[in-house]
Formats: sequence, C-alpha cells, structure tokens
Amino acid sequence: MWALCFGALIIVSFTHWIYRWRNPRCNGKLPPGSMGLPLLGETIQFFAPNTSSDIPPFVKERMKRYGPIFRTNLVGRPVVVSTDPDLNYFIFQQEGQLFQSWYPETFTEIFGRQNVGSLHGFMYKYLKNMVLNLFGPESLKKMIPEVQQATAKRLQLWSQEDTVELKEATASMIFDLTAKKLISYDQENSSENLRASFVAFMQGLISFPLEVPGTAYHKCLQGRKRAMRMLKNLLHERRANPRKHQNDFFDFVLEELQKEGSILTEAIALDLMFVLLFASYETTSLAITMAIKFLSDNPLVLKQLTEEHEAILKNREIADSGITWKEYKSMTFTFQVGQLFCNQFNIISVAFFDN
Repeated sequence: MWALCFGALIIVSFTHWIYRWRNPRCNGKLPPGSMGLPLLGETIQFFAPNTSSDIPPFVKERMKRYGPIFRTNLVGRPVVVSTDPDLNYFIFQQEGQLFQSWYPETFTEIFGRQNVGSLHGFMYKYLKNMVLNLFGPESLKKMIPEVQQATAKRLQLWSQEDTVELKEATASMIFDLTAKKLISYDQENSSENLRASFVAFMQGLISFPLEVPGTAYHKCLQGRKRAMRMLKNLLHERRANPRKHQNDFFDFVLEELQKEGSILTEAIALDLMFVLLFASYETTSLAITMAIKFLSDNPLVLKQLTEEHEAILKNREIADSGITWKEYKSMTFTFQVGQLFCNQFNIISVAFFDN
C-alpha cells in the first residue's frame, strides 16, 4: 500500500514537473512556442549546422509555426525569440532602461565574467567611452590611410593567387589590422600565433556546451585561455618596458591603470581586448564576405556602387591620392547598402526570462 502511494506520488510529481517545464511561469503573457525536451529543451535543434546565408532553419521553422515572436528553451534557459524588426529596434533603444543585457553561464565562461556585455550602469558606459576613444569618428579619420594601405597590400597579394578563400583571407586581413591597432601585435615578429588561438575559439563557439576534452566547446575554451595568456603576457611586457607613442589600446589601458582610484582592472581590460579582437576577427570578416556575395548576386546594385566610387576617383585632383574623410562621408549609396546589410544581420533578438 505504501509502495503504491509512493509510486503515485512520484508520478504526480514528475507530471507536474513536466507541466511546469512546458508552461513556465512569467509575470506577463508568453508568446506561443515549445519548450522542447526536459533539461535539453530545443538546444540540439538550435545547434544543428546551417550551411546557407539565409535565416537559420531553427528560427525559420518556428516563425512559420508560431509567428515572428516565439518561446523556446536553449541550454537550460527559457527564451523568447523575436524576429520582428520594430520590436528589436525598440529593445536596442531601451537597453539599460526597460531591457537589460544578460547572458547565460556558458557565455560568461567563453567571453569572460568581466566582458563588456555582462557589465551594466557606470562601468558599461566607462568601457564604452574607452572603445569610442579608440574607434570614434576622430580616430576613424586617422585610420583611413592605414585601412586603405592594408587593403591594397592584401588585394595585390590575392591577385597573384589562382583562388582565394574569401572568408579566411578577409578574416586574416581584419585581424592583423585590428591587432596592430589594439596592441601593436605583428605576427611576423612574434613567437606566438595569437590568431591561431582565435581560430580554435571560433570553431567551438557555436557548439553544445559540454566541457569534455575533445569536444568543440572544450577546444573553444582552450583557445580562449591561450589567447588570454598571450594578451596578459603582452600587457605585462609593455608595462615592464613601456614604448612611447604607440598610440594603441595598450597605451590607453596603462594610463588608466596607473591613475589613482581608477575603476579599471587588468582583468576587465584583458576581457575587453579579447572581445574587440573577436569582433574584428569574426563579425567584420563575415559581413564583408556576405556583402561581396550579395553584391555579386545583385548586378544593378553593384553597378550603382561602382559608379559612385568611380565618380569620386574622377573628381580627385591627384588620381593616386588616398581616400579622404570628405570622400568617405560622400559615399551615400555605399552607406545605404551597408545599412541595409546590417539590418539583415540584426533581425533576431533573444531574451531570457525567469520561470
């Protein structure tokens, strides 16, 4: 009799747990969707490989089934996914007010607990100003000749090759350029390959978070550890042997660390450097690769883009002079293409809710 009652209690408790999993509590009304399997949720479907440049199948299938806003469960966390452009714009505009950035434990393990995306309030604004000091409008004006020179050099090298793997080639170019600007890193004169660590990191970034040797996630974490160790060694080397007039991010970091009462710590600075290098390595190279692909698929757009740049060259007093800030600001159609392309990348917003 007792055994029967105990068994019934287990069944009732398990059924209740399943019900609560599929119908999580929320202070409001949740959109339609499925929470998937207990514990796993829909994580496996989410991490399924996607070889196209279209919206990921995971999102596209649920958009057809539930609409532009739906709920699911990823890596053990209940999630609301929005593909509505107006709502996503509103979310980004209200960051820090009605909405606050938050990331699951696996994200902080990968990007560091002091990464800029996990900080809020005054510290977030402080780091944002640090980045703008390096990549703001005034700094961009000075960077134009460096970017043009680096691009021309790579294009000349690519022209001598039979074929070029565009994503890899642009990633290498962007990483080298940004690493030089951030930390004056030069692969040709370094005994360690910083970019190789980022390659290992990227290969396991979008993978099931299983910390077991041999898995993609484990290799991702190991790549981050190697990269962070190299950045720390470079920072300590610069601290011990300061080089004047480098005008890189290390200079700014060292100045801030030496200020009395500074809120910046070495750990936060290193995590910020890692995130900036990651952003340059992956997002920018991917955007350039996809832009070239879309332009090749749309000859009329490519024609108008070419005409705008040819007109700039034609109006130059000195044909071989570099791009000026005035010319850069006059590229109205180029900016429109870039803005349209960025909007295509920012169609999905993910929000975590407590249950």
